[in-house]
Amino acid sequence: MAYPDGDQLIGQLGRVTMAIRGADRPGEVQVPLRGGSEAFIAYADREIEVGAQVLVVGRRPGRAVEVTVFSD
Repeated sequence: MAYPDGDQLIGQLGRVTMAIRGADRPGEVQVPLRGGSEAFIAYADREIEVGAQVLVVGRRPGRAVEVTVFSD
């Protein structure tokens, strides 16, 4: 299975499914993609709890992304 490129991920909204503890202590997010939902390892500069809506702001190697809390 091919991994999506950064252009497909950056700017997408996702939901935290495993708490992110900040710095280099990642969690997991589900991001709607290609008609479904895919899991990615997620990094953030602060703690983000399960269920929070996040915005993908960057890409790391492999199936990892950088996120920030999204508020409208």
